[in-house]
Amino acid sequence: MYEWQKQIQQIVDEIDRCIQRHNDEALTLRFLARRLGYSEFYTTRKFKEITGMQLRDYLRRRRLAFALKDIRDSEKSILTIAFDYGFSSHEAFTRSFRRAYGVSPSEYRERPRPVVLRTKINPFDRYFLGLGEIGMIKSTEDIKSYFVTIPAHKFLHVKNAESNGYWDFWQKQSLIAGQDCDTICGLLDSIQGKLDDEGGSEANSGSGHVMAYINDPQGRLCDWGFSRTECYGVRLSDEYSGEVPEQMLLIDVPEAEYIVFEHGPFDYEQENRSVEEKMETAMAAFDFTNTEYIFDAAPDRITYFYHYPERFWKYVRPVKRK
Repeated sequence: MYEWQKQIQQIVDEIDRCIQRHNDEALTLRFLARRLGYSEFYTTRKFKEITGMQLRDYLRRRRLAFALKDIRDSEKSILTIAFDYGFSSHEAFTRSFRRAYGVSPSEYRERPRPVVLRTKINPFDRYFLGLGEIGMIKSTEDIKSYFVTIPAHKFLHVKNAESNGYWDFWQKQSLIAGQDCDTICGLLDSIQGKLDDEGGSEANSGSGHVMAYINDPQGRLCDWGFSRTECYGVRLSDEYSGEVPEQMLLIDVPEAEYIVFEHGPFDYEQENRSVEEKMETAMAAFDFTNTEYIFDAAPDRITYFYHYPERFWKYVRPVKRK
């Protein structure tokens, strides 16, 4: 089963590459099945078994997700966008778009609002599957630490006071109607102006998303020694005035001071756990003696956690002056 999950991940990655290159010839079941060396029937059966959806439905919804970003962010005509993403006509594109998002492409361009995009699925995750690291390579990167002042902004999110870590967070959220990972990430992906978004037009869960921990006396006692509520969301401009999805919260985060612990790029499959250990050790051992600050565990202060292996692993923790 692990081998099939890895092969389906290869198909998922290839689909996104082909969509971005507008390579419709490669986006056929025959081509994708040939890449794996199996029949079309067997490939589609295994895709549904592992991902929970039909391959043709995933293809259609991913194309629409990329198209929506182009409608929102570019000045290309809707007809050009329709053709770019494999639709035969303006009418066919409009029907599919409305069926998926409840609004026509032209209406969405005039008034963008949060909708649930089909974010990229990732069926092969070594840690989610319990496979651990390959080779147990130890990172030679050091942990950088530095103080920053972060301007006032807004944080759009869902939260859970009982969860303990990323996977547990989404397991608990999946028990709440409309707050499962696919729905929330799909909504967040569709929102324009995320402060941490480096994904550009890529319609992929994670672009601009951030895990966060809000100091909360009613929350769960964490290993850092204080109670917190875990959150997942996006940072937005202090001037953001867009629509807020009904299952989310939008809070104001005032300008404040933080300490950043940052590790550079690393190999996720080979180094994730060792980097995590280094980060935890660096934070626990940090010496504030010759600084003006200490960690701030006051209620409502917020910690941001960024996990982008190709870029960095970063904790942004609140501090206060001694």
